[in-house]
Amino acid sequence: MNKTILACATLMGTIIGAGIFALPYIFSRSGVGLCLLYLFIISFIVALLHLFFGEVILRTEQESRLIGLAHRYLGAKAKITVGAGVLIGSLGSLLVYIILAGQFLSILFPFFLSAFQWSIVAWFILSFLVFWGTKPIALIEILLSGLLFLTGAAIIVFCLPAINPSHFFLWNHHNLFLPFGVFLFSLIGWSAVPECEDLLSKKRDLKKVIIISIVVCALFYALFGITISAVTGVHTTKEPFSGLAPFLGQGVISLAAVFGLLSVITSFLTIANYFKNTLCFDCKIPSIPAFLLAVFSPLVLFLAGLREFVVLISALGIFIGFIEGGAICLMWLKAKKQGTKAPSYTISLPNGSAYLVIAVLALGAFAWIFYH
Repeated sequence: MNKTILACATLMGTIIGAGIFALPYIFSRSGVGLCLLYLFIISFIVALLHLFFGEVILRTEQESRLIGLAHRYLGAKAKITVGAGVLIGSLGSLLVYIILAGQFLSILFPFFLSAFQWSIVAWFILSFLVFWGTKPIALIEILLSGLLFLTGAAIIVFCLPAINPSHFFLWNHHNLFLPFGVFLFSLIGWSAVPECEDLLSKKRDLKKVIIISIVVCALFYALFGITISAVTGVHTTKEPFSGLAPFLGQGVISLAAVFGLLSVITSFLTIANYFKNTLCFDCKIPSIPAFLLAVFSPLVLFLAGLREFVVLISALGIFIGFIEGGAICLMWLKAKKQGTKAPSYTISLPNGSAYLVIAVLALGAFAWIFYH
């Protein structure tokens, strides 16, 4: 396979995940015009952050993990802050996947258990796999993400005849800040940038890979969110796909749920193993306690009542975007002066652009907190 295509598939496979399932609800509540405006602005900001991170990696010998780069360029305190942000983001993502697993299983097997009960079952099975060291093969992850992409495209096609133009509206000021965190979460994939850089023999192609991947994902999100919300209108649910059953039939929804569930499984295993390894290697916690923390922490939060899927996605987007995105901006500024290699590409923007991105992320975070 062409290395550029493989790198694009890797990055898009990381980006397209749980966030896509919240998009129809966001479009149906905030309006098409407002959501497209947010999507355009946030896609531009997130693309910049990925490009900044790529340049930092290309300017640095050896270390390419976010936490290690934060330590190298920003100091020990920044390493602790970014490390805590990565762990909290991973914990929140695992919680989201537990919720989604239960919802997908309840679509597939509605007469056996409730979504809540299915989430507990899914958590138990997935935790068992993490304990035994099961890790999804990278190629399988990419294939499943591709299948999820194709399933979403098929749902868009099936929805086209059922679109109701009366469901379109430009904006709703009551939900003015609702899309910000959801779109941020849905477009962040910079954890895959080091892997993409490793895949490419021509390192300058990393810039092209990032831009293509973000643009394709943003266009796909726009089509997916607009189409489904135009079919279900005010009946669009927070639960993925369930509101489409009266329009597309249970068979199509069940097929979508199967691919969604497979995507959730691979994502949970990847993040849980990363969470456990970070606790082991960066926090020096022994293997068994690290495993218990990695798998029981999201379960405790789930049982404590943190089960609002859209709110969680939005909060995680705000948190990860501000902590990790802010750190990437500051690292980019430092790497331009302290980097040990000549990069294969550079972002020809003034230093003020990094501070502007941080300001937008901070304002978005404050606005979201005020809204909620």
